[in-house]
Amino acid sequence: MRLKWIMIIALLCIGIVVRAQEATPGPNGLGDSFYPGLGNGGYDAQHYTLVLAWDDETNTLAGTATLEALTTQALTTFNLDFLGFEIEAITLNGQEANWRRVGRELTVKPTTPLSADETFTVAVTYSGVPGEGVISDGPSFAQGWMRHPNGVFVASEPAGASRWFPANDHPLDKATYTFVITVPERYIVAANGLLQSTTANDDGTQTFIWEAGDPMASYLATVNIGDFVVQESEGPDGLPIRNYFPTRLAEQMIQAFATVPDMISFFSEIFGPYPFEAYGAVVADANLSFALETQTISLFGRGVAVGRTGAETVIAHELAHQWFGNSVSLAQWKDIWLNEGFATYASMLWVEHRQGRRAMEGELNAYYDLISDPTFTAGEFSPPGSPSADALFNGGVYLRGAWTLHALRLEVGDE
Repeated sequence: MRLKWIMIIALLCIGIVVRAQEATPGPNGLGDSFYPGLGNGGYDAQHYTLVLAWDDETNTLAGTATLEALTTQALTTFNLDFLGFEIEAITLNGQEANWRRVGRELTVKPTTPLSADETFTVAVTYSGVPGEGVISDGPSFAQGWMRHPNGVFVASEPAGASRWFPANDHPLDKATYTFVITVPERYIVAANGLLQSTTANDDGTQTFIWEAGDPMASYLATVNIGDFVVQESEGPDGLPIRNYFPTRLAEQMIQAFATVPDMISFFSEIFGPYPFEAYGAVVADANLSFALETQTISLFGRGVAVGRTGAETVIAHELAHQWFGNSVSLAQWKDIWLNEGFATYASMLWVEHRQGRRAMEGELNAYYDLISDPTFTAGEFSPPGSPSADALFNGGVYLRGAWTLHALRLEVGDE
């Protein structure tokens, strides 16, 4: 009997040693063929809580980002993507953690390895001016947190999220979000999801709490700060629509976005029900060269309604991304045409719905003239499924992507 217990204890000890040996560092990337350093392996992000305060005089951002996650393997270390800022402290499950940072890779080392299927919470306290001192080591088409003369907008596609909060910065790992953003009292904050509360503080600031309850890729997380007029309405089935427009341009913007509820109804008929808890637009009082489908609240510059032709198709394009790109997301950034080609063609379907088939074909023929122009290089209009890593958003993924879908539609029919 004594020998039996000795053998059992020995086997248990061997099992403990084997389990400890199985713990390995989490991969510092998710295997993206274009951007292998984006994202991190070994865990599944569940929820981010971003408690941040912004100083408009210094453009300083300070606070704590907390990530709740679930391990997918036993881990001796794990990584977050994070560029810039001074890190003041990192805790793991409430205890001070060891860490180091090389480039975008912030490596956290638990005191004892994390087991597989274990939940953990890591909190990073930091401060600084977004983007200051950052030397990019990856794609930088959108820089994340951006100051402009009238406030702030956040646009992060494909890898700008790591420039304003520590993240698993790849669409393969979505999570829900809580934003607790404190700003000087003259500003309003718009973010993803639904506004939960606004609190006036004794120090002349206001705190806005937003909850995004639908899983979201990190590049789609946004915070927008400005002098906004808030326009609220309802879409199909009571869907909350909340628009944030610059006060001085509000009347023009209300007119420009008046058809959005009808767009939601139309796209819901042909693509399926709208996939999220709310929708709307936020317009930065700045001249942006792009718009972005930030989840539940698409971002636009003021040019969308001020002297801009074709604004309605841009608005339809960003709305369509809520289905194509946001709800159904990329596994690899090289497949970006599955976002942009579908959204571009969806905007053509809206033109057809509003103005008829001839108007839609006129728009598509204009695209065809562009992609057939011999003065453009192949890189500017590459085949939609073959962009290059340094020209991810070339015209091919948009215009050739849309034509690919139109050709498919002509071949197989609408049904």
